[in-house]
This record gives sequence, structure tokens and C-alpha cells, in this order.
Amino acid sequence: MYPLFNPNYIETKFLFLTGKGGVGKTSTACAAAVALADRGEKVLLISTDPASNLQDVFNIELTSIPRAIPEVENLYVSNIDPEASAKAYREKMVGPYRDKLPAAVVVTMEEQLSGACTVEIAAFDEFTGFLTKSEIVDQYDHIIFDTAPTGHTLRLLQLPTAWNGFLEESTHGASCLGPLSGLADKKDLYAKAVSALSDVARTTLILVSRPESSSLIEADRASRELKEIGINNQILIVNGLLQEHNESDEVASTFYMRQSEALRKIPENLKQTKIYSLPYVPYSLTGIENLRSIFKPYKAKVIEANVEQKEINLPGLKAVVDDFSDKGTKLIFTMGKGGVGKTTIASAIAVGLVEKGHRVHLTTTDPAAHLEYQFQSEQQNERLTISSIDPEVEVEKYKAKVLEQSSKDLDEEGLAYLKEDLESPCTEEIAIFQAFAEVVAKSENEVVVIDTAPTGHTLLLLDASESYSKEIARSTGEVPESAKNLLPQIRNPKETAVVIVTLAEATPVLEASRLQDDLRRASIHPKWWVINQSLYATNTTDPILKGKALAEQEWIQEVHDKLADNAALIPWFHEEKIGYNSLKDFIN
Repeated sequence: MYPLFNPNYIETKFLFLTGKGGVGKTSTACAAAVALADRGEKVLLISTDPASNLQDVFNIELTSIPRAIPEVENLYVSNIDPEASAKAYREKMVGPYRDKLPAAVVVTMEEQLSGACTVEIAAFDEFTGFLTKSEIVDQYDHIIFDTAPTGHTLRLLQLPTAWNGFLEESTHGASCLGPLSGLADKKDLYAKAVSALSDVARTTLILVSRPESSSLIEADRASRELKEIGINNQILIVNGLLQEHNESDEVASTFYMRQSEALRKIPENLKQTKIYSLPYVPYSLTGIENLRSIFKPYKAKVIEANVEQKEINLPGLKAVVDDFSDKGTKLIFTMGKGGVGKTTIASAIAVGLVEKGHRVHLTTTDPAAHLEYQFQSEQQNERLTISSIDPEVEVEKYKAKVLEQSSKDLDEEGLAYLKEDLESPCTEEIAIFQAFAEVVAKSENEVVVIDTAPTGHTLLLLDASESYSKEIARSTGEVPESAKNLLPQIRNPKETAVVIVTLAEATPVLEASRLQDDLRRASIHPKWWVINQSLYATNTTDPILKGKALAEQEWIQEVHDKLADNAALIPWFHEEKIGYNSLKDFIN
């Protein structure tokens, strides 16, 4: 459908790869770096992903100092640790105030600097030198960045008010002020970096997506957001495209048809972009030879007959539902990265509990009103009620309130910065959490299942804000009573359970692990992990999908043995489970 991507198409010095977790950014970046080096060009590959597996791909220990890859002449790799950068950055900002301000104020400052915005800006701070310092840039023909900064971060860095004293005077309750407060001495350097990113002669942005609707929607969002700030030299790589329609295997045939349908509905903005593809492969993209094979003419690798699938005994979703029913759990969150099936799993848990006689309220923040699609107006049980919290509505309400409270004290530039800061992902989380709290507060004598939950960072930020407001007259944010009441309830394991949903692949599992660490910081301990859409749990005989099923074993074992207190495994179903009766298949 789309031509096979080849790095020979790339002529710019800088390549930035972006896309949601699990789409194959790192493997694509590594394979491109190897291919460019093989044609005689000197290449530097840099990762800023907190869960980077570059060292696994190349089987070599890496640091922030570029290191030569022995098997590939001309290739150098650097692995920046943004978490370590963020920690150092955080201490630089908070340290001077530890003995000068009340402890509760210091806690709030630390939490303001603990979110994703701080990590991203600290990472940007690290790799700015690779964009702007001639002694580095002039050494290489190409510099490839695995994981690009978001449009939100770049817009923040462009705003003039990010560099003045406004940050020290702000009294509003949003989230990204803290991360920017230490950057004033680097204004010119960041301006040069942003300029390099938007120069079509120097930079190519590679959007990486799977042939799945949610992944393509995320790529479209990133594309439009980055175009808004002048990054227009973009291409799209559809990664993991099944090349052949194997009608003799039901799993493979359905898999192929679903991919084709998702690509048929590709967003209009992306249709205007140059689109390439990479094949779905059964092997792990680690090791130099596997990386080299990805850009060669497609050739299926047949699974050898002596390769056997190990037996890993995990229960299905019925065990999760039985556990919640038996223990009288009242509040259930499903959490995980986009595209892993949180909404479907939340819906299936709700249906399962209803079938066991409970009254259940199911709610979500899916902007596409996915629950309506999931049930197709087919609730078929009076014990189930459904609502949908509209993120756009809730965020606008929250922003309007903050602007009303703060705008009278700001000049025009200060107001511009405040409005941009309110566009952060953390603002949305806080606004949605407050809406969730109102839903829970109104619910009595029923189980509440919530799809798309707040992160541990958001919960700690709200908790810290409450303490902060008691210490000083000007509050960092007004926390409603419903939210105050919900915070301790979420931390009570007798009332609340968190379900982490993931796929049996490296990036989703690593990101889910970070999510669990984040929650534990907030004294919340996930009860179950659900591994969704597993080919390992099917009986596919297709050589490509069978190979993928065997590759899943490592990550299923990782979840079972090391990460989860309790784990469940759900197979990749032949058909999409739509409607109340179909969702019962998850628990039968």
C-alpha cells in the first residue's frame, strides 16, 4: 500500500522521531542509523527516552557520552537519562529553599517539578548542545534523536515570558511553571535549538505509527501540533504492516483486515504527508543483522519446527472480576498508555460485575465517546449506568476559573504565558480528576469503574497543593471538597483497586512499570496487571504471528515474575467485542 521506507531518502542533518509508546520509534531510529552509517556517513544516535533500550538493541553499555558501535563503522550512540537530568534540575531549583521555607512549601515545589514536563524540558536541556554546538554538530553527517520534544514544550520555550520574573510571582494552579523556572540563563541557546528544529533544510521529523486507529490519531495530533510552531518537514512511517493476507489462518486474516480498515480511515492531515511503511516482523529488532534486514525486500521468516511455546499459566479477566466482587471493591481504575485497550477492559470489568449482581457506574474521559461505541446503546441491564466526562469541557471550565482568579494581576505577556501553561497535559489531568471526584461523590451503593485514571504525579500535586494552601495565603490551586475526599479513598486498598493494562511488548511493559512506580510514590499499589491482546494466548499458526507470539513470552514472564502482584492474560480476539453481550466473552 505504501512504499518501504529507506533512510536513503533522508538528506537533512537532524532526524527527530516521535510517536506514542510501543509504535517502534527506537527500532526504527536504530535501523535508520545503521543504514546511514553503512553507506559511509558518520552518524550519531541519541535517545532521551526514560525507558530507552538502546543498550539492549546494540548489546553495549551506553552513557550520555557518545560511544562507537564496534560492528558498525561510523556509528556512535548516546543514551541520555532524562530522569537523572530531571533529578539534578529539580535539586538545583529546590535546594536553595530547603531551610528557608516551610516543609509543606518545599514538598509542593518538588512535586511541581516531578511531572512529565520537567523530564521533557530537562531532556531538551541535555540535547540542545547536539543541535547548537558546532564542535559537536560539525563532527557528524546525521544526528538522529529517538523521542522528539512535544509541541507544547517547544511553544513554552518560545514564549518571552518564560524568561522573566513572572514565574516567581505566579499564583495560579496549573502545572508547568516549575519546570521552566530555571531556564532564564539559556534563552539564546534554546532559541537557536528551536530555530534548527523548524529549518526544513536541516531537520526532518519522522512520525512513527502502527496501522491502528489510536496510533494514527496520536501521530496526527503530534503532526498538527508541531506544524503550528513551524516544524513542517514531516514524513510518516506506518510500522508493523502485515504484508500478506493469510486467509488460511483466522487470526492472521482478521489481523490483516483490521490494519487495512485503520489505514482506510487515516486522518486527512496525515494524507498530505509523505507516507512510508515498514513490515510486521516476528523477530525482535535487536542485533545489527536484524536491524539491517528491516529495510531489505520483505521476506517472511518461517518459525522453526523445534521452537516450542513455553507454558505460562495466568488466569483470564474472570479472575479479576471475581476478586473485586468477593472483596467488595467500590472504586476501580484502569490505567495504562494509549492503545493498550483500557476502555475495553474497563467496560468488560463493569459488565462482569453487573453479571455478578452488582450495581455499576462506568465512566470515561475518552474524547471520542468510546463507551457509546463500545456498547452501541445496548446496555441491556438496569444495574449498569454509563457516563462520559468530556475533557474539553472540563479543561475549559478549569482554565476559565484559573484565568478569572489570576488575570487581574498579570500584564499582557504574563497572561500569554499563563494561557500557554494551561495547555499542559497536567492541567487536563487535574481538571479531569476533579470531574471524576464529582462523579464518585454522587454515587452511592454502587461500584464505580473509571477508565483513564490520573497519574500518581497528579494525585501528589493535588495533595501538595492542599497542604501548601494551608501554609501561605496565596494558594497554588483550589482543591474542591470532592477531590479532597477522593484522595484518601483512592489510597485505601479496601475500597479502591488500580488495574494496569499493558501489551506483551517491551515499551508498553516498561512504561507501565514506570506508571506503577509513579503510583507507589503516591501510596497507591496496583492490584492487578492485565496483559491484553496477546498473540501468545491464541492458537495462530501463521509463521509471522507465531513468531511474534513466541517473542511475547519474555514480557509476559517479566510481568508475572517481577512486576505484578497479580496478573491476568487476555488473548487477541478474532473480532472486536462490541455490545454488552459480546463483552461477556472476556469473563466466560
